[in-house]
Amino acid sequence: MELDAFRSSVDRWLDEHAAALSPDHPGMGTLDQQMAQLAKVKRLAYDAGWMRWGWPERVGGLGGSTLLRAYLGEALTARDLVESGIYSLTEVLAPTMIDYAPPELAAAMVPRLLRGDETWCQGFSEPGTGSNLAALSCRATLTDDEWRITGQKVWTSLAQYADRCVLLTRTGAPESAHRGITAIFVDMASPGITVRPLETMHGGAEFSEVFFDDVAVPVDRTLGEVGRGWSVAMDILPFERSTALWHRGAFLNRRLEQLLAAAAAGALAPAEVGEVFQQLYALRARSRATQHRLAAGQRLGPETSVDKILLATAEQGLFDLVGAGLAQDVLVGDDVSSERWRAELLYSRAATIYGGSAEIQRNIVARRMLDLGADR
Repeated sequence: MELDAFRSSVDRWLDEHAAALSPDHPGMGTLDQQMAQLAKVKRLAYDAGWMRWGWPERVGGLGGSTLLRAYLGEALTARDLVESGIYSLTEVLAPTMIDYAPPELAAAMVPRLLRGDETWCQGFSEPGTGSNLAALSCRATLTDDEWRITGQKVWTSLAQYADRCVLLTRTGAPESAHRGITAIFVDMASPGITVRPLETMHGGAEFSEVFFDDVAVPVDRTLGEVGRGWSVAMDILPFERSTALWHRGAFLNRRLEQLLAAAAAGALAPAEVGEVFQQLYALRARSRATQHRLAAGQRLGPETSVDKILLATAEQGLFDLVGAGLAQDVLVGDDVSSERWRAELLYSRAATIYGGSAEIQRNIVARRMLDLGADR
């Protein structure tokens, strides 16, 4: 299906099914409510066929350009039907399964994620390693027909809801660094897994710390080659900074429109509004180019760090404007709208951290794109 026809058909379907797709809760809702809403929307969109476009037929998709699924997420986000961050985890993890899992495993699992029957999480970060992912120590030991995993992960998004986890483990000697890492697809209901949610300052528990105590995983759940998990990680990270950011950008544009409608006359300085608009436009232009490179089959790499830098700048700039234009509502308002603005303003402080910190992204640009040398 061509993009223009897809866009028109999706918009018409969304209009016709607005009542069924609408959230059952006012405002942003709790995280539990957001997850239930996400599952409902994905199920309806999958059963209608829209959620399957842009994905390969071998995993239950209907084929077509990746631009089709990019537009679907944009449309759902812009209509406030899903929260962009949790919706876009599909865009981060499904491509990894398609590229690295045994074909029969990918064919069985990916449709469950696309339809909203399952939630997956990404087990990368660990306590004490900071941004040095290669220093991970969660260990997997191979026996005759299974892995035995012991260790800890932290900042694992939606782990308390997840049915599966794309997990990075240490399978070689620590000194082997990148060459000693293996990616494994883990069932989160496996004995020995403990999940402890972490509440953030905006009042949600989006992240968790996860403990693995001698967890058994069949060896056929290995993603890619043993000891080559770094390649899996390097393929996942650009997806965090491509279609996921396109969806986040759609959310930010929508919130700017809503801010301009809600702010009292004179509350917003035209120059500041113009600067935020410029930041969002730059993000959208850059992200659009990334979407078209992805659709053309080009390999995404360190250049997506530019997208992430632009996203963080635009998100924090927008919500700084919210703080200025809706100060009273944000500080003391007790209605649903005020609570949402307040939570989003607080969450925006993490924009320079989530998906890779701003400092690390600038290092990547400097070292891998501009060849300015290694850190000293």
